[in-house]
Amino acid sequence: MRVVIVTESFPPDVNGVAHCALQTARHLVDRGHAPVVVAPAPSPELSASLKQGGPPSGHKPDANAPCPVVHVPSLPLPGYPQVRVALPSRRLAATLIEHRADVVHLASPFVLGVRGMAAAARLGTPAVAVYQTDLAGYARTYMGAGEAAAWRRIRSVHGAADLTLAPSSAALRDLETHGVPRVELWPRGVDTERFRPDRRDEALRRELAPNGELIVGYVGRLAPEKQVELLAGACGLEGVRVVVVGDGPSRPGLEQALPGAVFLGRRTGDDLARVFASFDVFAHTGPFETFCQTVQEAMASGLPVVAPAAGGPLDLVAHGRTGLLVPPRDTAAVRDAVRALAADSALRAAFGAAGRAMVEGRTWAAVGDQLIGHYANVLAARRTVVAA
Repeated sequence: MRVVIVTESFPPDVNGVAHCALQTARHLVDRGHAPVVVAPAPSPELSASLKQGGPPSGHKPDANAPCPVVHVPSLPLPGYPQVRVALPSRRLAATLIEHRADVVHLASPFVLGVRGMAAAARLGTPAVAVYQTDLAGYARTYMGAGEAAAWRRIRSVHGAADLTLAPSSAALRDLETHGVPRVELWPRGVDTERFRPDRRDEALRRELAPNGELIVGYVGRLAPEKQVELLAGACGLEGVRVVVVGDGPSRPGLEQALPGAVFLGRRTGDDLARVFASFDVFAHTGPFETFCQTVQEAMASGLPVVAPAAGGPLDLVAHGRTGLLVPPRDTAAVRDAVRALAADSALRAAFGAAGRAMVEGRTWAAVGDQLIGHYANVLAARRTVVAA
């Protein structure tokens, strides 16, 4: 199967969309398929390292990519330079034609993905759209309004796809409630070999919590929609050290809002897995997660989880078994959940073991095979329509 993955983000970006697109490409290659990725070009500094060789069509070799990557021109998002927005380019349509795509995979379509959808429609190529970003929630966070307009855009983009894949039951319900047709569930995998409890590093723990404090960790973007400031109450608990992993425009403000917290910046790969396993509790605060991959990585690392009872975490965290779900946007509830776990080491151990057991079967290979099944169903449905 020849697949063009059109994604709004791809490594070296560090976020859920980029990670899922990478894992999808890897799995397709592993199963003998032929993917090509189309993504916004990284910053000029990173682009310099990608310009060695490659044909003039725009395909660029990437040491970390499992398949060819076509970079289209991009600009940094104003106020959030870590996010790159694709500019109009002929490379997208040219790639669909050159690759003779059987299926176009649209990862979190918003700007580049919308153009990918239009190009697929012109060429008569089936399109599978993967819903990954709560645009309506972002509209509320960044603009204080615009939720209805965001849903109109989501409905327009995903309504044109042969199939939309939602990462969680909450996301699926939202899409169906707002009139998006042809929606099915497709969750995310987790690397249980990389993220595991035995990566716990006592030397790192002594560095982060020299007085033996209980370590409560957050991993993710530092941006307004993540509401990391809700950890302020946990920072005030005696014997608790909050550790924040990630970067983004909110970091300066969070360093003021979270007194005593340790900020480690961006971590990736095995280094990130070591940090995860060295926490005692994982706390996620953002209420707009369509899935929440870091919760799965925390569970794979054997950690009890505190998360809002909203969005993706509702599918991932079994309240009272693998962690504690709390009301969204409630600083006191986050603090009280952390306090309860800090006071009971046996409960932490039980939650952590149950979380690890729950995710052990959720490998990227397993969910990748589900995705290939969705592709096959879409292609079969197209053939049926043509035959009729």
